[in-house]
Amino acid sequence: MVLSNAASASDESIHSTFASRYVRASLPRYRMPDNSIPKEAAYQIINDELMLDGNPRLNLASFVTTWMEPECNKLMMDSINKNYVDMDEYPVTTELQNRCVNMIAHLFNAPLGETETAVGVGTVGSSEAIMLAGLAFKRRWQNKMRAAGKPCDKPNIVTGANVQVCWEKFARYFEVELKEVKLTEGYYVMDPAKAVEMVDENTICVAAILGSTLNGEFEDVKTLNDLLVKKNEETGWDTPIHVDAASGGFIAPFLYPELEWDFRLPLVKSINVSGHKYGLVYAGVGWAIWRSKEDLPEELIFHINYLGADQPTFTLNFSKGSSQVIAQYYQLIRLGFEGYKNIMDNCQENAMVLKEGLERTGRFNIVSKDHGVPLVAFSLKDSSRHTEFEISEYLRRFGWIVPAYTMPPDAQHITVLRVVIREDFSRTFAERLVIDIEKVLHELDALPSRVAPALLPNGDATTSSEKDLARQREVVTLWRKAVADKKKTNGVC
Repeated sequence: MVLSNAASASDESIHSTFASRYVRASLPRYRMPDNSIPKEAAYQIINDELMLDGNPRLNLASFVTTWMEPECNKLMMDSINKNYVDMDEYPVTTELQNRCVNMIAHLFNAPLGETETAVGVGTVGSSEAIMLAGLAFKRRWQNKMRAAGKPCDKPNIVTGANVQVCWEKFARYFEVELKEVKLTEGYYVMDPAKAVEMVDENTICVAAILGSTLNGEFEDVKTLNDLLVKKNEETGWDTPIHVDAASGGFIAPFLYPELEWDFRLPLVKSINVSGHKYGLVYAGVGWAIWRSKEDLPEELIFHINYLGADQPTFTLNFSKGSSQVIAQYYQLIRLGFEGYKNIMDNCQENAMVLKEGLERTGRFNIVSKDHGVPLVAFSLKDSSRHTEFEISEYLRRFGWIVPAYTMPPDAQHITVLRVVIREDFSRTFAERLVIDIEKVLHELDALPSRVAPALLPNGDATTSSEKDLARQREVVTLWRKAVADKKKTNGVC
């Protein structure tokens, strides 16, 4: 006789997740739940909520890599449980990091012999790399000032107003005055001459951007170096340069090999680059490279032995995963110079396709340059009825995430849209995006204006150009207030 057991009413393992009690209650938000739930239910509930996120491939706001080959994905998953900091336990992983540092240093023309080891470190991104480079500059400057018997309590750093927020964080966290070169309409990067004028004896370095976040433009590091060399000779100072090549470091060597921006220039002492941008690795890896050992003060390097052997460390964090470092090594040897060049050429060509498509509409001014990071930044020729922020909002209906933002001082009255062209942004995507932008423009043209007309105190309308500027400023003010209010309500810091 066959014996069988009937499932009890409380046995939920045979029920569909969507028929279980786990989807009938709200998910915990502030406190850990008292009871466990089945792994299938936990997975399904979280996976379903994540469906409300945007599609990373269509997130054209981000410079960060959103696609990698399946073989690299497998390598990353196989090493996801390795702690990068345990160098003695994972010596091969450490060796792969050192190989990446050496390859990138040679790519940036570091003055090294064939077998000489480069000075650098892997980080969680360019933000950490910039913090480390800034600390090295600050300590070298302090040591120099102390040796000369001079005060060293008021360091400053010179940048353009177009720098990424991580530079502001460095200045605030490590008590360094940030001296910004203001932008002007039509010139959205740091002016080298104005930057050198702002340099004084307390300047720890001048930071140049190879690939502005705003419009992808490369700053003129060569001119900056030449002007600073002259000023150093005149004053007896030794003000160095750091190059923030977060976006452009993996572009310039392949698209513009003759451009002098790196260690070929004598005052460039350190460079940071994001492996997770055009280094073609998923988010979580950056690199800080120094010209020589003399440019990284020894007292900033810690030595630990409680993991099994003497290990030098110069990072802001300690534990982190090994996957991204291994993925970076995979990309470097898998693609080689030829592969990276092909990908960057393709990105640049697709940027030109998008740019030409936008120009054909006759509705936009192109703010980005043809030479630089492959992106297209553009603004409306006529924003008297509708704005760039509305275009950004309407494009989300088609799945595209295209940011709209205002320029920094003194060009804050300029609003732009920006599309970053990554490896996985195809020619078809470029053509499709132009079609969808044209659809959005037609929709907006059929709607009443959201922008109120500007009036003089007596009620009369101002001139056309004054009205446009007043309207744009009004929209920008309202948009900033809306964003600020949203941040207050959703708990974002």
